[in-house]
Amino acid sequence: MSADTQTAVSTWNIDPAHSVVELAVKHMMFSTVKGRFSNVVGTITLDERNLANSAVSTTIDAASIATGETNRDGHLRSADFLDVDSFPQITFESTGVVPRSGTSFAVVGNLTLRGITQEVSLEAELTGKGTDPWGGQRAGFTAATTINRKDFGLTWNQALEAGGVLVSEQVKIALEIQATQQA
Repeated sequence: MSADTQTAVSTWNIDPAHSVVELAVKHMMFSTVKGRFSNVVGTITLDERNLANSAVSTTIDAASIATGETNRDGHLRSADFLDVDSFPQITFESTGVVPRSGTSFAVVGNLTLRGITQEVSLEAELTGKGTDPWGGQRAGFTAATTINRKDFGLTWNQALEAGGVLVSEQVKIALEIQATQQA
């Protein structure tokens, strides 16, 4: 392996204090409710010369969901939704990275939620890199996807008197990730 190749590949640790996974779902068919998972950890192996050789491994604490409403948060943690007592972690393991233009790429991988694993594709971007005030290297990433919650066994719902359902099947997921480079 040449020196150029060695410096092109780097490993980054997701910084949970500066990272968030956000979800958005339609409520009552016409408004959007958002929630955040604040406890996300993992590693990113980044090959900047060939993004296809990059990889991501992430774990989210399912109980860290917060929507700003205590009763809703409790319901989301219950067996009706995330069932955090039985499935405390949500995981993502990449199986491939597809370069797009510039610093954009797709990350394809296995998302495991409530013990069910499905392949998902996230549209992602390396948003920047730099030196932090303590001399460490940091990188920023964004990613987004949409899943059908029923694919993961999240089937609870309630019919509305006027038609439709209380909670949409489609869930938009957005990630804002900051990572620190391993020494």
